[in-house]
Amino acid sequence: MSETMRDAFGKKLAEIGKTNHKLVVLDADVMGSTKSGYFAKEFPDRFFNCGVAEGNMAGVAGGLAACGYYPLINGFSIFISLKCIDQIRHDFCYNKLPLVIAGAYSGLSNSYDGASHQSIEDIAVFRALPNLEVIVPGDNKQAELALEYALGQTHPVYIRLTRNAAPDLPPVEGFLTKMPLLLKEGKDITIAATGLMAGTALAAAELLAKDGINAEVFSVPFVKPIKGDVLETSVKKTGKLVTIEEHSIVGGFGSACLEKITPAGLQFRYLALGMKDCFGETGSYGELLSAYALDVPGIIKDIKAFV
Repeated sequence: MSETMRDAFGKKLAEIGKTNHKLVVLDADVMGSTKSGYFAKEFPDRFFNCGVAEGNMAGVAGGLAACGYYPLINGFSIFISLKCIDQIRHDFCYNKLPLVIAGAYSGLSNSYDGASHQSIEDIAVFRALPNLEVIVPGDNKQAELALEYALGQTHPVYIRLTRNAAPDLPPVEGFLTKMPLLLKEGKDITIAATGLMAGTALAAAELLAKDGINAEVFSVPFVKPIKGDVLETSVKKTGKLVTIEEHSIVGGFGSACLEKITPAGLQFRYLALGMKDCFGETGSYGELLSAYALDVPGIIKDIKAFV
């Protein structure tokens, strides 16, 4: 485990700023938290603190994009996804503007601030918008690759980031294919996880193997679109699919997986692990993951019961 994902992302943003002179960064007065402060220190003339006014920030970014700049807006994902939705839909997506939306402190990672600051709906919200890609990195390297990718596109891209340190996933080639990334081969059950849940799923799978359950595990950073027939092939082999996300199971990553593979006409059993259509509570990050069975013991328990 290395530095936090937000630190890795902020440093990469500043690094890219040295060669991408069209890159401008806008923040909603939380640059110390989002770590866009790294960019602000290096390029103060290309950094704009728009205050606690996320909708206005998005509107400014849309104008900058229309004038030939490449804006990245940064803020807490709960406010980026809900307070900016009008501007993101009508300005960014409808006009297919080249922008990056960086949603920090996603999922339950803003744990102590409670339900008002925990973003468990953003994937569902953004997945529904035309012309918008959704990327949920599983570790720091994936976050850096996501930023490099997004800044090369001619359409808007949402990158969902977490507050916490992300355990490094095994190095896997093929990030830019937008296909699920195979972390572990197996034959009994398919586990597809997005974000930090990929590392948790892999740890759970290693323990499940000791009990005779051989799981095939995928990290799925591209939630929209999910390319290829990787999941279909795996589910055809195992007959069972488990999706894991730090997000509501309503309309989120699991729903995206089902939309991807069900047209193939496969017969399989399915288990969705995530927030069960409820708001979060206040506590430490570890306590909340445990409370909603999104830690290793909780995932193992649910998968054993499912199998």
